[in-house]
Amino acid sequence: MDQAEQLRNIIKASNVAPRPVARVITVTSGKGGVGKSNTSINLAIQFRKMGQRVIILDADFGLANIEVMFGAVPKHNLADLIYQGKSIRDIITWGPMEVGFISGGSGIASMSNLNREHLTYIIQNLAELDAITDIIIVDTGAGISDAVLEFLVASGEILVVTTPEPTSITDSYSLLKALARHQRFSSENSQVKVIANKVMNGSEGQALFNKLNAVVARYLKLPLNYLGAVPEDSLLSRAVMQQMPVSIQNPGAKSSLAYEQIARTLMNKDNTQSVKKRGMAAFFSHIVVGKKTQQNQ
Repeated sequence: MDQAEQLRNIIKASNVAPRPVARVITVTSGKGGVGKSNTSINLAIQFRKMGQRVIILDADFGLANIEVMFGAVPKHNLADLIYQGKSIRDIITWGPMEVGFISGGSGIASMSNLNREHLTYIIQNLAELDAITDIIIVDTGAGISDAVLEFLVASGEILVVTTPEPTSITDSYSLLKALARHQRFSSENSQVKVIANKVMNGSEGQALFNKLNAVVARYLKLPLNYLGAVPEDSLLSRAVMQQMPVSIQNPGAKSSLAYEQIARTLMNKDNTQSVKKRGMAAFFSHIVVGKKTQQNQ
């Protein structure tokens, strides 16, 4: 029995009893500076306002955008769960409006080297995470690294944040191209959705999506869904400087209202019923299986 098969058996064993499964939404972008982490945080706040329990996993290695915007420094990260025996509840930092936050640190990158005992412990804890939250937002790094792609192919729901800048559109296409050609990506199991950020108005956002979608449909045959646009907003910039989500600091700001609309779109009946919920344990098992497969090739 290979390691990948052992991992699948661990997952099955952890899911013997019926348990709730969280919705995992992965937020990504082709380049940095387009507002990806802002999107993750403000969507989390809007979900909380709708009564959803939310946890953000910061999977942007080396950067601490989420914790800076939260104004809270986590005491522990995923590596402490793996190597220090901390429980999943120990490594959650609670931010504004009781949005949970987990720092990935270097823990995720090292998961492929763990033995069966370690993996069993981690998967059991991640299964518990499914029970204490409704939505888990995974904030990836920007760009087309192997680590980012592993998160995307493991996710059933991918949000790509882009802006009208030509480099952002080009980099978004490059990201989608790498995703579409990944050997373990399936458009039947993963929905790709686009958010147009930093636009002048809704018309510019729709035009941006149409431009990207036309090229993707022609050359990649990858279905994209448009979630909406977030306008350029000085109030959002001010909130970032003050380390406070604009959706809390100024709920009436045009950016806050845009995030609210996008969150409502994600929570409408069509979106919630069409998304295949995998839960956090299955999400990570997909990543680890992929890493082990690469090592064995």
